[in-house]
Order: sequence, then C-alpha cells, then structure tokens
Amino acid sequence: MSYINNIKNYIPICDQEKKDKDVILKCLNTFEDILTRKNIVAHLTSSGFIINKEKTKTLMIHHNIYRSWGWTGGHMDGDNDFLNVAIKEAKEETGLKNVKPLFDKISSLDVIPVKSHYKKGEFISSHLHLSIAYILVADEKESIHIKEDENSNIKWININEVMEYTKNEPHMQLIYKKLINSI
Repeated sequence: MSYINNIKNYIPICDQEKKDKDVILKCLNTFEDILTRKNIVAHLTSSGFIINKEKTKTLMIHHNIYRSWGWTGGHMDGDNDFLNVAIKEAKEETGLKNVKPLFDKISSLDVIPVKSHYKKGEFISSHLHLSIAYILVADEKESIHIKEDENSNIKWININEVMEYTKNEPHMQLIYKKLINSI
C-alpha cells in the first residue's frame, strides 16, 4: 500500500492537482483493480516527461491512438511502483537504455480523460487515467527508435516548442506547462 501513501503524501502544486488528488484518492477507496485495466472506469497510469541533460529539449513520441505528440507512459498492469513503470515505459517506447528521474518524487498528478477508441481491434470505452508522472532525464545522443505498435514517430523537441507540437490536445498542454515550469 506504499503506492497509496505516495499519492496521499504528494503535495499538490496547484488547484487542479488538489482536485485531481481528491478524485484519485476517492477512486482508490471506491474501486477494485485500480492498478489494472480490468477497472474500465478509471485506473492508475504512470508517465515520463523525458528531458535532455541540459534541460532544453524533451523527447516526445507521436501516439498512434491519439494521433498526437506526447510523453511516454502506460498502464500499471498490477505493478505498484510508479517510478519503475514510468522508466520502463520510457525505455520501451523510445529505445533508450539509460533513463533516470530528475527527482525521485512524483512530478505531476492528474486525472486525464481518455476518449473511446480501438486498440488491437478491440473497442475501448471512454475512461479515466489516474496519472502519476515523473520528469525523466536521458542523453539525447543515445539511439532511439519507433515502437511501431504504439507510436509512428519520435524526436527531441525544444522545450519552447512543446506547445506548438501538442496544440491538438490542450488538456495535455496544461500538464506539460506544469512540468516544464517545475524543471
């Protein structure tokens, strides 16, 4: 249950996080299987906003499902170590071998609506991602590659251009702004 304590002990940095923390804690007390996709209403996820060592660029992928540029991340699939999942997903989705956290603590806490979609031929109903995110650091000279079943492109983007790349997902821009400001 230490993962619940990590959420309880997280100090929100804005009103949005205060409200979202309340929602996440309510979901934790209400739903079973919150660490798995078996919960079709809401489930925990962990993401990584990957930056270079100079803190001037972020590594973003072009998601196949959302058809947009964004951070890396994924479902907990039963794991209760948010940081471990964020790093694992960053490596899987980018091909990076060396990824480390900028801070060991949660960098962002958000409730993210996911629109209905098809994944691997199966219809997925709209639901909520209870997102726990970290700022991760990697070497932009390290080799990267596309993970074709999840993304169609990957590249380092100047931090000051993130809003231009993500303009078709304004709800995510709020999260990226928050993370960039905390860097």
